[in-house]
Amino acid sequence: MAVTVEILTEVDDEIVEAFGRLLPQLSQTAAQLSRETLARLAAAESTTVLVARSDGKIVGTLSLVMFPIPSGLRARVEDVVVDDAARGHGIGAALIEEAKTRAGAAGARTLDLTSRASRSAANRLYERLGFQPRDSRVYRFAPTA
Repeated sequence: MAVTVEILTEVDDEIVEAFGRLLPQLSQTAAQLSRETLARLAAAESTTVLVARSDGKIVGTLSLVMFPIPSGLRARVEDVVVDDAARGHGIGAALIEEAKTRAGAAGARTLDLTSRASRSAANRLYERLGFQPRDSRVYRFAPTA
């Protein structure tokens, strides 16, 4: 299965459909993204949305977020999702490798990601691709509007 990875630059019907199909596979609480929201995401300076294709069809995506802080440029991988039907064919690895390349080229000091413990296949992939577990806690606060 040949895989290509590209940067999301323009939002069309294919992109809207692909995100509508992929995001629910990532999270049951994921909201459907409008064309306008996807366009803002594609235009965001801090975020690079990568899209993976196999046989011309969009089969995966991830978001690479890079931001400067006093201790240096940091990078995070967020919202990695590969279509259920395409898993096990190197799609996730291709997306992660492209994110690693882009983060390194930008001068990021680190590239972080988080993954639920229950996602054992994804966790094995991340470790195989050189990510190391950190002794850290993730905290979340949900501000009310």
